[in-house]
Amino acid sequence: MRLSLEALQVLDAIDRKGSFAAAAEDLHRVPSAITYSVRQLEEGLGIDLFDRSGHRAVLTDAGRELLSEGRRLLQAAADLECRVQQVAKGWESELRLAIDTVIGMDATFALASEFYQKQSGTRLRFMQEVLGGTWDALASGRADLAIGAGGDAPAGRSYATKPLGRVEMVFVAAPFHAICNEPQPLTAEIIQRYRAVSVADSSRLLAPRTVGLLSGQDVLTVPSMDAKAAAHIAGLGVGFLPRWIAEREALAGTLRVLAVDAPRPIAELLVAWRPGQEGKALKWFVKRLEDPLVAAGLLS
Repeated sequence: MRLSLEALQVLDAIDRKGSFAAAAEDLHRVPSAITYSVRQLEEGLGIDLFDRSGHRAVLTDAGRELLSEGRRLLQAAADLECRVQQVAKGWESELRLAIDTVIGMDATFALASEFYQKQSGTRLRFMQEVLGGTWDALASGRADLAIGAGGDAPAGRSYATKPLGRVEMVFVAAPFHAICNEPQPLTAEIIQRYRAVSVADSSRLLAPRTVGLLSGQDVLTVPSMDAKAAAHIAGLGVGFLPRWIAEREALAGTLRVLAVDAPRPIAELLVAWRPGQEGKALKWFVKRLEDPLVAAGLLS
């Protein structure tokens, strides 16, 4: 192996300190060892890393490129060393979170920012899921923690759960949509005449769920709650949205909340995970989500 982390550290020190002698002092080595390390690297690669024609050694273009990429390798190695040490202390190398689309993704970033202050070395992977997809991600092993899971857990194994909060769904349409001229509360017969906007269940293994659609109703299917709200605002269809989104858009004048004679039941959302696999990062998130203020921030 021509390259080594030790050789890259030597190049880095020479560039930072300005000379072979200063690099030797920085690395607590004798100058001859620094010179030998550079010579071995140059011979192994078959290139000159330093231009020695002047009074001091200056990196060649090839040497500068090697150092630039080498510093990335040194940082990656340092990060890996940190993560390995943290894993040994009980922190996961990666935590995968499946977040239901009824939760604003932006709201989860504040939680992530707080977690990063722990400097645990755990990498976070966020994925947004819809309806049964949140449970599906957990059941299939795609996620370690589900946030905002609704409905019944899939059969076949047990899950640890904690309540997150409740979400009320309200019926909306664009102010210029024809349904706004219908008498309220709207009946199922009236609603059935108009196109609905639905979010597609993101389940891969579990049977997909549908919510709030009427038999024979025309449907526009979109991939997320944000897309659903945008479709309603565009007047492409009608349907239910979480109250926090509906009221935000109603205040902006882009949507109207309409009364219906068969309101959707309030949804109880959960935080869920597979018991027996709790690392420190998962425990941290579960603990923070027990705080009513944190939970409320995700659902408002």
